[in-house]
Amino acid sequence: MSQIPSLISDLAVILVAAGLVTLLFKWLKQPVVLGYIVAGLLAGPAVKQMPTVTDIESIHIWADIGVVFLLFTLGLDFSFRKLMKVGGTAVIGAVTVVIGMMTAGYLTGLSLGWGHMNSLFLGGMLSMSSTTIIFKAFDDMGLRNRQFAGVVFGILIVEDLFAVLLMVLLSTLAVSKHVEGMELLGSVVKLGVFLLFCFVVGIYLIPSFLKKARRFLNDETLLIVGLGLCLGMVMIATRAGFSYALGAFVMGSILAETTEAERIEHLVKPVKDLFGAIFFVSVGMLIDPALLWEYKLPIVILTLVVMAGQILFASSGILLSGQSVRVAVLSGFSLAQIGEFAFIIASLGLTLKVTDHFLYPIVVAVSVITTFFTPYMIRLAEPACQAVERAIPPRMRRLLERYASGSNTIRQKSEWNKLLKAIARIVGIYTAVTLVLIFIWLQLAAPIITEYLPGLKGRIVALAGILVLIAPMLRAIIVSKSHSPEFRSLWNDSMYNRGSLVSITVVRIMLCFFIVMIPVARLLDAAGGIGFAIAAAVVGLAIFSKWMKQRSITMERRFFANLSAREAEQERTATINRSFASNLLERDLHLADFEVKPCSPSIGRTLRELNFRQKCNVNVVTIVRGEERINIPGGNERIYPYDKLVVAGSDDDLKNFRLYVEERYRDAAVQKRETGEVSVESICIGEGSQLAGKTIPESGIRDMFGCLVVGIERSTGAIKNPPPSTVLEAGDIVWVAGEMDNIVRLAAGEADGEQA
Repeated sequence: MSQIPSLISDLAVILVAAGLVTLLFKWLKQPVVLGYIVAGLLAGPAVKQMPTVTDIESIHIWADIGVVFLLFTLGLDFSFRKLMKVGGTAVIGAVTVVIGMMTAGYLTGLSLGWGHMNSLFLGGMLSMSSTTIIFKAFDDMGLRNRQFAGVVFGILIVEDLFAVLLMVLLSTLAVSKHVEGMELLGSVVKLGVFLLFCFVVGIYLIPSFLKKARRFLNDETLLIVGLGLCLGMVMIATRAGFSYALGAFVMGSILAETTEAERIEHLVKPVKDLFGAIFFVSVGMLIDPALLWEYKLPIVILTLVVMAGQILFASSGILLSGQSVRVAVLSGFSLAQIGEFAFIIASLGLTLKVTDHFLYPIVVAVSVITTFFTPYMIRLAEPACQAVERAIPPRMRRLLERYASGSNTIRQKSEWNKLLKAIARIVGIYTAVTLVLIFIWLQLAAPIITEYLPGLKGRIVALAGILVLIAPMLRAIIVSKSHSPEFRSLWNDSMYNRGSLVSITVVRIMLCFFIVMIPVARLLDAAGGIGFAIAAAVVGLAIFSKWMKQRSITMERRFFANLSAREAEQERTATINRSFASNLLERDLHLADFEVKPCSPSIGRTLRELNFRQKCNVNVVTIVRGEERINIPGGNERIYPYDKLVVAGSDDDLKNFRLYVEERYRDAAVQKRETGEVSVESICIGEGSQLAGKTIPESGIRDMFGCLVVGIERSTGAIKNPPPSTVLEAGDIVWVAGEMDNIVRLAAGEADGEQA
């Protein structure tokens, strides 16, 4: 009898345990992630009474793959462009939470006597809320359309980025074993350059590749291409000295800017669910119940620190950003838990062998407890908000209201501010990309060229290759924004501005000289006059060459077209215009869209008949019907299945509207359940029947009994789907379709007619 490999038997144990336990947790209406952790506890070595995993090391490999796909899908939902649009509220709130919780976690760890490195990793674990749990809770509780939910989602986006940065920084600290300022700064700069290079090059190449290959990309090939790109970036990140998790996240964020992002996310979801389940099960396997009981007091302390700290720091940061007390408190209570990134950072500490083994199960236990309480904390937010508003003195309340309203006023930025920010952004991006290209060329391409062309000839060819490659980017560094409206306005506005503008251009030219001198000095050993002459020639060519100008403009247009392609597609198909939604939010209104289900009782009725404005105090702004968009619909506009109604109102009004719609759906569903199934039965028309001699409409079979004549059998033959003019005759066998109760009534009436 053949032996089953331990990997397959272990995987069977894991998936069977996960399947059974998660079904139980679904029935209990608890998060599935908790079910996976409990399944891992049951399938792990801590529980001897059940089949357990024999080779935990192989499961750790599966779990690492799960981390890759978890972070890949988080990246798909992340998007750097989305990060730039989340606004100051999300950034200020996330920074406040991360700094506050890092400090609280670090100090708590030290007070418990866990040492410097354990406490540092503990702070990182406690600083990230769970994106998965909050999304699920908001969906289940119908809060996705509330105003504070948008603030929470923005904070989660920024926290995802901070989590990736934390992983890199903690890895650096773990390897060096001490905090060295310059070394830490170097790691941050290296990480920033790596992210910038991957993002710019990825956005320039990958969307164009997917666009050209679209006709070959069915679901199967797109899945393979997406996973291949993910694992390819994982290899690049590890070669560059970063974690594989960072590579997966970066590729996800790059693909998030493409028009195929939603499709890739949909295709990858089953793969992510499988390996993610294995990861969370492996988390449960490392839990030792005896150890948890031993550290029960620290678990309780850390749970209180997480809940109180997240509420305090999140509410304070959101309030500081200019939001109302209500939004701040509701958001703070929603973020009062830790999730998947805590497990990943804990796994990182174990892998690097810098944290003690007791820390991992303790953090998992804290995560399980806080996740369990998440729905209850969200429900508790409303009464807590009312209590806080009552406790605030009237003078302080007016001050906060003025502060919140003042933060929403439109501030005109100076032209100098706009120009300098634009130039700094462009110069920074192109400089980083150019330096990384030079580094890669000198490390990989130049040795190959000089091997085939030894001596001075090979070095000249290698130098020419890299200079041609970076020349369009040098032109962008020097010339970009030199013809912008802000530049021309400042140039024409005052003679004093011209000196500053010229100085900025000179600095950009000098930067390009420095960049060109790097490969020149490395390949030709010519740092003096020859090197300066070569640099001057390259810079002059970059500025005055028409071909270089065209190439630079084409590259820039292609990059920004790829970057905005998904946003343009979403704007085209969006049910809600973003600028309109922003204007409404400033007036304490909100937009939400509701899809009309096929079973809706509103189908076929006009907006005037439905009268949503009087019943729920909301207005239907737009009806989206397929590709058609009906803005400001009139009262005579009817509702059809799968219409999307874009509704405007306050948070409370929209909540009441959702409850009103759900109640109508429930009533319609009950009525539908009370309606019987349609069946087909036969009725014989006897002598003296009241139906004999009448046409089908005259018989009242349809109008009086709700049945339909589908066939008649006579001695002369059968009539299928008889026309309305058909006269029923004695001896006919009439086949009717209808609900059984109606058919019985019809048959009873026929019998009474015969007796009469």
